[in-house]
Amino acid sequence: MKKIVFAFLGLCLLSCNKEIKPPNIVLFFVDDLGWQDTSVPFWNETTHFNQRYHTPNMERLTKEGMKFTQAYATSVCSPTRVSLMTGMNAARHRVTNWTLHKDKIQSMESNHGDLDFPMWNVNGVTLDTSVKHAVHATSLPAILKKNGYTTIHIGKAHFGAIGTSAANPLNIGFDVNIAGHAAGAPGSYYGLDNFGNNGDGSPKNIWSVPGLTEFHGKKINLTEALTQKSITILDSVLKLDKPFFLYMSHYTVHTPLMADDRFFQKYLDVGLDTIEAQYASMIEGMDNSLGNLLDYLEKHNLEDKTAILFMSDNGGLSAVARGGDPHTHNKPLSSGKGSVREGGIREPMIVKWPGVVAPGSTSHDYLIIEDFYPTILSIAGITNYETVQHIDGQNFMPILKKTGATLNSRILVWHYPNEWGPSGPGIGATSAIRKGDWKLIYYHLDQRFELFNLESDIGETKNLSKNNPNKLVELANDLTNYLISVDAQMPSYKNTVQKVPFPSKAL
Repeated sequence: MKKIVFAFLGLCLLSCNKEIKPPNIVLFFVDDLGWQDTSVPFWNETTHFNQRYHTPNMERLTKEGMKFTQAYATSVCSPTRVSLMTGMNAARHRVTNWTLHKDKIQSMESNHGDLDFPMWNVNGVTLDTSVKHAVHATSLPAILKKNGYTTIHIGKAHFGAIGTSAANPLNIGFDVNIAGHAAGAPGSYYGLDNFGNNGDGSPKNIWSVPGLTEFHGKKINLTEALTQKSITILDSVLKLDKPFFLYMSHYTVHTPLMADDRFFQKYLDVGLDTIEAQYASMIEGMDNSLGNLLDYLEKHNLEDKTAILFMSDNGGLSAVARGGDPHTHNKPLSSGKGSVREGGIREPMIVKWPGVVAPGSTSHDYLIIEDFYPTILSIAGITNYETVQHIDGQNFMPILKKTGATLNSRILVWHYPNEWGPSGPGIGATSAIRKGDWKLIYYHLDQRFELFNLESDIGETKNLSKNNPNKLVELANDLTNYLISVDAQMPSYKNTVQKVPFPSKAL
């Protein structure tokens, strides 16, 4: 009997000493996908938008994982993507607007009639300390790579301006880069158009999608081409017997709105106008890509060894380029992309991790994009790491494990001392804070405040600033203290050359 016991213990010791391979991690990142741009309801009721769009694979992922109803990004793309790569809030990293041209603020900023905007970090993120007007940071993929992960970038990058190192994702820690460069929109979604390139494969302009030449001249959508490339890359990576981090970053549904012909006609048939049918078909194309990746993981017995995170970089497009009335495409949320109202910053988010995340679960905890940095590292089992930057993000692993812990006692801050272009609710130079159910927006141009209670007014229809002066003062002070603590930039008034005051000074 003793021999049996000792033999059993010996096997246990061998098993315990055997190195456990960290999970693979897939971050499925969508461009401009709104909170309502899916058949998955992220609210307490199903809306007509949920009935309009067909995203069966998002439904599948939700049934197999955890749905987050209050997940936040920033209002435009590059700030979100830099926060993701650095774990920093946008007010701290100062890539507060979308990047493109080296050492230049955007034309709508330089041509603004009333405000002078600061020289924000227009060059994006960098590992190189010599680059000016950029945030120097230890990137997420760099840490994962250092700890044994193969790091794969597929699709849209938009981390750094043209001519800077971060324009190429290989320079911030990725082992593989497919189709990622400085620009944030594709020249075309169609292989027949060479994805915006010339016939010889050379770029036609700054929007031309690099690489993917094997698909040029073919009847294939960019979303499908990127999906096929991701599977080809994974086939190679699996031979390495290393964990992988796949950053599947689609260009869709960013403009130009171009129909995904695989799904376009069905939306015309149900009565959508051409623009909205194009938009809906692009969403379903994205969802089909998600399904193809889920199928691949199942086929290769990787489903139980892979954590999948689904997120969007900002709210759904609504101010321009859409059919119907502007600022209505994310209802019940107010406004859309470019706005600090909920429609511009609240995102669809899902996490699947077999054995850790309960299938079919829902979290109402609020999170923000910089939280992905420490959480992904935690998923990878990486706890001992050093960064050159301060990490603002919070690890939401306890929420994934349903330990009862919450992050809702903290404040969330958005800071946009910039100009996007279109006008509308919550659009323009703003700072905002959420604390509990309360949200305060401060408009830089006219020093105006909006105070909302999101629990009772998710659509931000009732400005309560006059009725709740104490709460207004409390949140204005909290917002000011945070902005000062990170040395946040503020614009100046052209007529007085005076800086816009911090919120508490405008009361």
